[in-house]
Amino acid sequence: MIFRKIQPGTCRAWLSRVSLRQEPCLFSSVPPQPVPPLAHTLQGYLRALEPLLPPEEIRHTRRMVQEFGRPGGLGARLQDGLERRARHTKNWITDWWVQWAYLESRQPLPVHSNPAISLPRRDYNDWRSQLVFASKLIAAVLDFKAKIKTGQLPVEYMRGKPLCMELYPLLFSSCRIPGPKHDYIAHYGRSRRSPTHITVVRNYQFFQLEVYNSDGSRMTESQIHSQLLRIRSQSWKTDKEPMGILTSEHRHTWGEAYNRLLRDKLNKESVRLIETGLFSLCLDSPVMRISDEKYASRKAAQILHGGGTFSNSGNRWFDKTLQFVVGEDGSWGLLYEQATAEGPPIATLLHHILEYCEKPDPKRAPLVPLPMPKKLYFHIDREIKRDIEHAKQNLDILINDLDVNVFNFKRFGKELPKKHNLSPNSFIQVALQLAYYRSATVVLSEDLGQRQVGQPETLKFILAFDDPAREAKLQLFREAVDAYTALTDLAIKGHGIDRHLLGLKLQAIEEGLSIPKIFMDTAYGLATHWKLRTGQVPANTDSVMCFGPLVPDGYAICYNPQADHVHFSITAFNCCEETHAETLAHTLKDTLCQLQELLQPTCF
Repeated sequence: MIFRKIQPGTCRAWLSRVSLRQEPCLFSSVPPQPVPPLAHTLQGYLRALEPLLPPEEIRHTRRMVQEFGRPGGLGARLQDGLERRARHTKNWITDWWVQWAYLESRQPLPVHSNPAISLPRRDYNDWRSQLVFASKLIAAVLDFKAKIKTGQLPVEYMRGKPLCMELYPLLFSSCRIPGPKHDYIAHYGRSRRSPTHITVVRNYQFFQLEVYNSDGSRMTESQIHSQLLRIRSQSWKTDKEPMGILTSEHRHTWGEAYNRLLRDKLNKESVRLIETGLFSLCLDSPVMRISDEKYASRKAAQILHGGGTFSNSGNRWFDKTLQFVVGEDGSWGLLYEQATAEGPPIATLLHHILEYCEKPDPKRAPLVPLPMPKKLYFHIDREIKRDIEHAKQNLDILINDLDVNVFNFKRFGKELPKKHNLSPNSFIQVALQLAYYRSATVVLSEDLGQRQVGQPETLKFILAFDDPAREAKLQLFREAVDAYTALTDLAIKGHGIDRHLLGLKLQAIEEGLSIPKIFMDTAYGLATHWKLRTGQVPANTDSVMCFGPLVPDGYAICYNPQADHVHFSITAFNCCEETHAETLAHTLKDTLCQLQELLQPTCF
């Protein structure tokens, strides 16, 4: 579509941390978020609509946009309001964006919101090695947290400009709290007595595990390991209710259940310990293994939603900002709540974990007795029991509706586009648009397939793709990739079209005005119906991110380009007859091979 819906943890995150998440910021050298010129945004909006609308509709929308943008008109008034707001804040869109895009969303967090990152399977297949690795992982995360606190974490740069590092401390001891109309984020790490525990969950049972000694030193790996053994001995499979399933519900439903849950003092104490913990560790039972080919998809789905109520979904607290998942079969990864966490800090954290895991345990365990990990108990009355049963039914329906296809494209990686002076990210984005169009036209009309393409240059290339004239086709491909790169540069500079339009709409609401007609137009509804949700975390690891589509008839595609291969995940909903994750995966592989042939015809 016109504006790809890009979330923290995806392209938008790494493109826009200069512009979108800077308030307050630890580094004054990070420039403030600018308000783009109104005329520039409206012109870009119309240009982006051209591939989507027939001539009569684009003429109608053009008149509406011109009326909105005329000197002294409503658009100018709202633009003045945004510029006033920008003068009094480092970033005028951040709070609005987080509130509108995440906290006001009432959809369940699993699949619809929280991204999952699946890492390469570890070389073990039993619970003993699972706990050894989990101990190492906990120690690695605590080491990362210590580097943040002592200022040892290097400042990140993008194209020579420093990135804001304020998000890093917020990763820990943070949790999303459900509300009736919108949620809010609670940060407990800056309280006078900062939390010193994590939450460990196994067989649906939660434990408070202190990870610092009484003198303030971090526990060693062997100390943590001995505590995890204690937790395992206390968490045999029983008929315990999967309390974490409640957090998978529709946000309004969970908000009501949350209030009922907290009426009981015991429940309130247990919930608060989960919410205030530094992070959560989920010790999962093995992923159901059908075939080697489908294992990667199953593994990613397992981290994303837990696999269902008869699997590991009860081992999640989806509101928690950071949840590390470690399975008995060597599967592992990270699930994060994106109103606080973003892609670059997550990628940096995972890179640190992987490096740390290659090193031996640096410390011996001190010979001091350790307190027993505290098991968290819940009082479950008839109402809460009913809430859990409803949540289990709804989550299983959602999980069964999601089709996940994960694969590693091994023919080439980001070095191929680099060799031809093309941006790897833009190369993949144009390939995704082409593959989507080609798969859409199999099941949809050609006209509708064309109307999903977001840029004129991309549409020209797609329509000419089957033309045998290679040189002309190659030129159109380069123009499409370059146009996407230019769009990326605008986003980095804070001139993204969709954020500015959203700001104008929210400014009108802030001033108590009626929503402007430009936002009630069917063209705006079409432009913001994101059928293709894409994301990239720029990681040096062989990881793959996964989340669900934004709309019932859409796809979500995540990618992680490495030097000579690219990891992809594609999701779609089974309830839509027009979308098929496996079909799109096959089309994408074929498309990438054809683009390689277009660039390097002598190789074939």
